[in-house]
Amino acid sequence: MQRHRSSGHRSAVRLRAAGITLLAAHLLFVAWFTLRPLDVPWVSAANLHPLAGIRSDLALGWREAVLSLGEGLALLAPLGILLPVAGGRLYVSLWGSLVRTVAMAALISLGIELLQTGVPGQVVDVDSLLLNTVGVALAHLLVVPLLRARLRRGAEPGPLPAQEPAQGPTPTIPRVGVAP
Repeated sequence: MQRHRSSGHRSAVRLRAAGITLLAAHLLFVAWFTLRPLDVPWVSAANLHPLAGIRSDLALGWREAVLSLGEGLALLAPLGILLPVAGGRLYVSLWGSLVRTVAMAALISLGIELLQTGVPGQVVDVDSLLLNTVGVALAHLLVVPLLRARLRRGAEPGPLPAQEPAQGPTPTIPRVGVAP
């Protein structure tokens, strides 16, 4: 007899479909925001030295540093939640999920930085890759374990439905003897 699916399973499937949709929408927004040509009078040189841009932002003052660093952390942070939700796994190691999510986000961020080399007005910055990746890791650690625990509680199988009454004894076939 087939077990009926619980409402928790249906909500997990709906959540996964919503996650895939939101993931696609967020990636389209990020592509538009980071890869559109900018009309600027001058462009600074590419930053290929890790943490140099962060240090210069901190030297400008705390308000400018918070805005600049917050933007870098927040740009891809939703991926820390949307990638695991779109994957749909409820029973998975926290560290395995974190490593997969952060690796995928780092690759997406690297792809964005590489594509920016051909966009007028956009500059490659290794610090944005670092900040984007840290933002994804923080979002994942803050939200995903709680979300999975809540979904697991809702997806636990309930009792099996009552079986239908038997329709009678199972027919038996008399044993056939060996032919002469």
